Amino acid sequence: MLARLPLPYLLLMAAFATFLFCFVVDRYVKMRKATVLCLVVSVGCCIGMIAVGGLQFQHWSAEQMLVLYSFAWTGLTIGLLPYRKPYLEYREEQRRGIRRDGYEFPKWCPMVTVSSVIAAGLLGAVLVR
Repeated sequence: MLARLPLPYLLLMAAFATFLFCFVVDRYVKMRKATVLCLVVSVGCCIGMIAVGGLQFQHWSAEQMLVLYSFAWTGLTIGLLPYRKPYLEYREEQRRGIRRDGYEFPKWCPMVTVSSVIAAGLLGAVLVR
């Protein structure tokens, strides 16, 4: 369904998902190098998804892969939201000079991230057809 949209709209969807992800990373990390690295990795993942989709037995089109990329990246961004509070606390400790050997996030945070990526990916796969 969504894969029938014109290519410029799908590229805008993918660009918005990438922008949203980079924006969240920039707000959490506050390091331009990390944000630029996330942007480069995101574009590489998008191009990689399109290439792998074309090599599949089903031959997923570039339009379908752009929709899947947009939904997966949005799911990843939503999944990063629970990490905000602990990460900002750890960053504040580091700013004050308190160093720890390791930092632990709550055990439910990775489950939320994985669940949101899977849910968004499944929703994207349903909406592609």
